[in-house]
This record gives sequence, structure tokens and C-alpha cells, in this order.
Amino acid sequence: MNKVYPDFFALLRRRPSAYSYLHGSARWPDINGTVRFYETKYGVVVAAQITGLPSSNEPCKSPIFGFHIHEGGACSGTEEAPFSAAMGHYNPHSCPHPYHAGDMPPIFGAEGRAFLAFLSSRFSVKEIVGKTVIIHAGPDDFKTQPSGNAGSMIACGVIKASGF
Repeated sequence: MNKVYPDFFALLRRRPSAYSYLHGSARWPDINGTVRFYETKYGVVVAAQITGLPSSNEPCKSPIFGFHIHEGGACSGTEEAPFSAAMGHYNPHSCPHPYHAGDMPPIFGAEGRAFLAFLSSRFSVKEIVGKTVIIHAGPDDFKTQPSGNAGSMIACGVIKASGF
């Protein structure tokens, strides 16, 4: 291992500091996934693995999904807004979008599946435990206020601590 860069692949084999099990809405019941959060001295490594995402067989129409941490602590809601209890993006510093602490890179679907891993210094694991992870129906445009115009919430999971 290089002394400058940590071995993030080895990190992914360890027990995460927190995790979230995602489930789809009534309209998207096949969506399932796990998001793992690993606290490091460099920030939080987030690793997501998802199945059952909406997909397309058309070239140039591979789905892209908004992916955020929301401030609410539950995945309940109504038929029209299935995860409304997740509330808005986690934004403890009142930053404009896309600088909310909960703004994360988009998920690129591949035949209904996705894997994403990245490093973020926008939050610590302790700050996000009890909040929710949301997948949106469309891509985040990274400019529309307050939340990127990413469309409806199609999957949700509550972030739970697994040990610090």
C-alpha cells in the first residue's frame, strides 16, 4: 500500500461503521440494496450496491438516478409520496444545492443493477445515523434549487450504526 493513499479496497472488506438497507416504493418493489458507510481519517467512504432498478434497453438511455442523504429518519409516506417522511436533503450548514452535506454522486444503472463507491468529507458517520438514504427516479441536475430536480423518491433506507 502506498503511504499517501489508503487501501480503500481493503476497507470495503471490513465491517462498516453504519449501513442502510434500501427498499423500493410500491411502484418499484424490486429495488433492493445496501449502502455501507466507513469512517476513515480521510472522510467517509460510501459504498452502495443496488438491484432491481428501472432499466432501459435503448442505447443512450441508460438510467441515471439521484442519490442523497435526507434529513428525515423514516421511510414512510403516502401513496402519492411514498417516502415523504425522509424530508429534504441533509443540509446542516444551509448550503445551496449541490453543496448540501447529503448531496452524493449519481447512480448509473446497468441492466437494473448498480455499484458505487466514493469518499466524502461532507459528513461524519455519527452525523448521519438515523437519517435516510434516497434514490430518485431521475438524475440530479446539480443546479436546480433546492434539490436538483431529480424526480420522485423510488427507494429509501434508514441509516443505522453498526459500531464505531
